[in-house]
Amino acid sequence: MTAADLLQVRGLSTGYRDRQVIRQLDLPDMRAGEVLSLVGPNAAGKSTLMRALAGLQPATGSVKLGSHELVGLPLADHARRVTYMPQTLPQGVALSVLESVLGALRASSTGNPADDSHAGGQRRAVAILERVGILHLALEGLDHLSGGQRQLVSLAQALVREPRVLLLDEPISALDLQHQLRVMRLVRELARERGMMAIMVLHDLQIAARWSDGVVMLSQGTVVATGTPGDAITPESLARVYGVVARVEHCSRGGLQIMVDDVA
Repeated sequence: MTAADLLQVRGLSTGYRDRQVIRQLDLPDMRAGEVLSLVGPNAAGKSTLMRALAGLQPATGSVKLGSHELVGLPLADHARRVTYMPQTLPQGVALSVLESVLGALRASSTGNPADDSHAGGQRRAVAILERVGILHLALEGLDHLSGGQRQLVSLAQALVREPRVLLLDEPISALDLQHQLRVMRLVRELARERGMMAIMVLHDLQIAARWSDGVVMLSQGTVVATGTPGDAITPESLARVYGVVARVEHCSRGGLQIMVDDVA
């Protein structure tokens, strides 16, 4: 592995005019093909951190992707390397699902004639819709979709761009259990296949533990625990961050089981 395979975040600070949300934050180095989950209570700074990593919010410190410093990079250059999926799609967009995915693909044009052609773009858009499991919605209008369907379309828009780094802010919040598992499996598969790095904000600790290579637990804009799911999600970190009395045990298949018994 070389430095070109790494995403390194050091001393990152960001916030708003009246308050700082993230203070001198470091993240563990990420390698190609890895999935990292950000967890923590409401107002921990997770979404603010994601927007800073996406270049959508001013920040200080360093975010290096290989040899490229992303902090201060023009947004168009930043977006060619990093794709951000917000919690919800904008309302009132008069496009079909297929048109919206094609629009996302055109916005990330690679300069490859095969990809930039109409036929090439159609193929890529159809392929990702099929992979996400919503090809049957291709001609539906965005304004006719349920919240969960819109969330899957947003995921397709992000994935069709084939970024080096994929940022997903609560990508499964509106989905039923089956679709939650399908999305988590798909993100992990594509990260491995494409050598992509995926960072997700998740509220479900059980899902984060099952599908992530690493977990970062945030509280009040700082990192409280980090490492493998078993290293980061412990009774001690859960008590400190969430204020609960919990047990963390291993199931018969080796996965983590998190059982909350009471408030601390």
